[in-house]
Amino acid sequence: MRYGICILPDQPWTSTRPLWQRAEQMGFDHAWTYDHLVWGGLPDAQWFSCIPTLTAAATITERIGLGAFVVSPNFRHPVAFSREVQTLADISDDRFLLGLGVGGTPDDTLLGQPEVTVGRRVDRFHEFTDLLDQTLRVDHVTADGEFYRARDMRLVGGSVRERVPLLLAGNGPRNVRFAAERGDGWITTGTSASSLDEWFGGVARMCRVLDEALAQRARADFPRYLSLDASPRNALESVHLFDDMVGRAANLGFTDVIVHWPRDDEPYRAPLTVLEALAARGLS
Repeated sequence: MRYGICILPDQPWTSTRPLWQRAEQMGFDHAWTYDHLVWGGLPDAQWFSCIPTLTAAATITERIGLGAFVVSPNFRHPVAFSREVQTLADISDDRFLLGLGVGGTPDDTLLGQPEVTVGRRVDRFHEFTDLLDQTLRVDHVTADGEFYRARDMRLVGGSVRERVPLLLAGNGPRNVRFAAERGDGWITTGTSASSLDEWFGGVARMCRVLDEALAQRARADFPRYLSLDASPRNALESVHLFDDMVGRAANLGFTDVIVHWPRDDEPYRAPLTVLEALAARGLS
């Protein structure tokens, strides 16, 4: 099992810089931050941008993977974004982990665009992913899609796709199958549930969907990332709960789990002492 921690970008860099450094010192395999213009969980909080934050984190760390959790088409164009991916891959010495997802509210309307149904957002996400993939692999890309177009987009310096995995987020069958078909890994937060058992039950059902899709494509080595704090419980409530949830995730075939840096208030309120105890014990 590999371990990741997500650091919300709701504080200035002077406050969050030590957290990224501590995450590496504690032995985490990867550290993440959210990619939103406004996050519904803290809609009135100050909010900083994902890619510059990860770039700054890359300059003060040496080993830890750096993840976007997760980029969506809500306010990005895949052609322009491909240049940011290429740049961050270079600055981070290929430690960038690129999570991609459908996206949600309120980011989906902040640019003044009309509301889009969930089904159409999924269509847009799939096209976004395919065009981004192409612009990270191929020089001189021209495309005419339903949602995006490209005209002779250059890839100067060669492909970065083998060095930047596309980790596709999905909580329902269609996106889980898409992750198996087009991604280099799967990220899931599960679906809403009132109990831990119910939540893990839903995650298990999507694991079966993924297994079936991977079997059809003869893909065995496929990273699977589970956001533990998307459940009805915060995994860092106690060491015992953390161990229990990690064990259940391992039994479902997950290769990676992600928790959130403890906050004094919700969301992700938890005692920092639990995180420190896990680090002192060792995360491997």
